[in-house]
Amino acid sequence: MTTELLSVNNLVTTFRTADGEIPAVRNISFSVNKSETLCIVGESGCGKSITSLSIMGLLPSNGSIKSGSINFEGTDLTKLNSEELRKIRGNKISMIFQEPMTALNPVLTIGFQIREPLMIHQKLSKQQANQQGIELLKQVGIPYPEKRMNQYPHELSGGMRQRVMIAISLACTPGLLIADEPTTALDVTIQSQILDLIQDLKDQLGMGVVMVTHDMGVVAEIADKVMVMYAGEKIEEGPVEEIFNNPSHPYTRGLLNSVPNVDDPDFELEAIPGSTPSLNEHISGCRFHPRCLHATERCKAETPNEFILGNGHTVKCWLSEEDKNDTY
Repeated sequence: MTTELLSVNNLVTTFRTADGEIPAVRNISFSVNKSETLCIVGESGCGKSITSLSIMGLLPSNGSIKSGSINFEGTDLTKLNSEELRKIRGNKISMIFQEPMTALNPVLTIGFQIREPLMIHQKLSKQQANQQGIELLKQVGIPYPEKRMNQYPHELSGGMRQRVMIAISLACTPGLLIADEPTTALDVTIQSQILDLIQDLKDQLGMGVVMVTHDMGVVAEIADKVMVMYAGEKIEEGPVEEIFNNPSHPYTRGLLNSVPNVDDPDFELEAIPGSTPSLNEHISGCRFHPRCLHATERCKAETPNEFILGNGHTVKCWLSEEDKNDTY
């Protein structure tokens, strides 16, 4: 039996600019269950990180949630004020940011940054928080944790800083962990260790995980469910096996064909032509049609419906219509 932890419904996130209001996330819906990993994938600029920042309530000053709801454990986060959000953020919902060197405060010790959420949210004393911080550093595999508590971020390697970020995010045993490209700029060995660590902690704590990534190899390793985004829209979603074995959107197939396959000597990489459109670029019909080799006149004129393929697999593509008999 699955228990729904997070439910995002018809989310629209916009930014105020000199050229007017620009939509960055366009009417997307998805859910995450306890002990489930959802991977959000797509090229840079497709809205993955903005989606995660919308959930956290950490949008830039010119960004706002225009419409839709974000329900976490039965509470609509979009209805909460700043103080109410602060009690949840870092406590029940935590985030691992993309670059640990900029996410960690360079003038504060590792110990201070780990103790802070424990003292604020868990009401621990400084001594109790310090001991808990040492245990957290041990849990994420950092050697000599007592020594690390007194060090500054620049004194640690990239992999160790990322482990510190994970320790901070797990300090209050959150129900939901959001990881935004947590292995970017890490070497392959450290990347594998970080992913294994997140998986192990998810299983131990029963967390839901939202992983933002562009790396389909990472997706294959850790995902239970995959949501593919393009130009601010959700274009395909389903269990990881369905997405990899039966990709239905041309963009999803393009992402998979751009990943090297060392097991197939005849495999040839295929690049997706063109580039991701800017947020304020007006495109009629399907937003992917200018780059799609299979686009029809209908694709250029009409926004596609979301078609149900079965087994939790959905896709927004007119090319799928003839094989489907039901839509949202």
